[in-house]
Amino acid sequence: MARLNLLLLAVLIASALALVTSQNKARKLYVELQKEQELAKQLDVEWGQLQLEQSTWAMPARIEKIATRELQMRVPSSSRVQVVPLGPQGKP
Repeated sequence: MARLNLLLLAVLIASALALVTSQNKARKLYVELQKEQELAKQLDVEWGQLQLEQSTWAMPARIEKIATRELQMRVPSSSRVQVVPLGPQGKP
């Protein structure tokens, strides 16, 4: 009978230690999850800012101004513009 009680006590202690260990691991993983979710939010905000910046840099008026001032480009006259019609497959 004493051996059975010792065996049950050992099983009880082992299961208690396993419970504490698993709860501790779960808490650590939850904290890590919270940090990763915060990082994801920050990256989402940064992505939005970068998209806004990209749209600003790619504005047609800005590109035309740079082409005119820095590259000395100009719009061709209408007599030099050719329109190429698309064929049935969307090819010229």
